[in-house]
Amino acid sequence: MTIKEAQQLVDQWIKEYGVRYFSELTNMAVLTEEVGELARVIARKYGDQSFKAGEKENLGEEMADVLWVLICLANQTGIDLTEELIKSIKKKTTRDSLRHIQNKKLTT
Repeated sequence: MTIKEAQQLVDQWIKEYGVRYFSELTNMAVLTEEVGELARVIARKYGDQSFKAGEKENLGEEMADVLWVLICLANQTGIDLTEELIKSIKKKTTRDSLRHIQNKKLTT
């Protein structure tokens, strides 16, 4: 699935099952909540915390939840994520083409 197809699929789901998009402000709050849930799983899986009884190691599910809400925000604000990702990669390539290669912390 392409990013464009994902944006279309989410939009189709919202129109068929979701009634309407939540407001942009609500979706921003939901995105923050989902990022927090992702952070919790990463802290338990890769950090010093351990999973509590009943908690799942659902890293992929949490990442998908973050992506879902980000796509919702893109759709409702008219952002083409494919186009923006391409621009972001070009910007990072131009700006950081030597930065990481020359970073002694990364190469030693």
